[in-house]
Amino acid sequence: MNLIAVEARIHQWLVRRSGLMLRIGLGAVFLGFGVLKYFPGLSPAENLVLTSVRLMTFGLIPGSVMLFLVATLECVIGLSLLTKVGLRGVVYLLVIQLAGILSPLILLPHRLFGGPHGAPTLEGQYVLKDIVLVAAAMVVTALSFRGGRIAYLPDLPVTTFPTPEDGCLTAEGKLTIVLAGVRDELRVREFCARHALAYEDYERWRGLALDAARQALTTDAARQE
Repeated sequence: MNLIAVEARIHQWLVRRSGLMLRIGLGAVFLGFGVLKYFPGLSPAENLVLTSVRLMTFGLIPGSVMLFLVATLECVIGLSLLTKVGLRGVVYLLVIQLAGILSPLILLPHRLFGGPHGAPTLEGQYVLKDIVLVAAAMVVTALSFRGGRIAYLPDLPVTTFPTPEDGCLTAEGKLTIVLAGVRDELRVREFCARHALAYEDYERWRGLALDAARQALTTDAARQE
């Protein structure tokens, strides 16, 4: 097995598993950080959260109440990512979480970037890390709750498929293109644009092929009864 084949296998494994691993990892991190905030003195971000909340609410909301709400928010996000339950709502919770994370950048920049030559302090590094976590969670959520997915698209040369330049496409040629598109072996829109082929034609061929396959399977099932 050559190096390219090994790389392709690794790539396919990452496509299949990396989304799941990222979702579980993020869920565990959000849940863990959220649980810490229920216990005063355990979370390294506790003082930063309390100070930011006091400035944003002009001291009207007790810090302990807001810390409890932040802890609950993070736990709900973590549990949803771990279980894939309620991911639609998590999108909006992550927006709230991101707004809360960004607030110290505006309210307390001297605490976040008070290191030598303006380098981020430990609190600053904590906030910057949280921005990355929330952004990654948004990606995972987008891939999960509306059928999104990471697809493996091997970089196959388009010359392996029949093209209009070869002359009038035969039924077999059209079926080859349709099957390649269904199996994600062909970037259909790119293929159509490159060969001046209307994407609507591809969709029509696919519909005809699926209808014919459905009819054939229905007939076969009736024959076996």
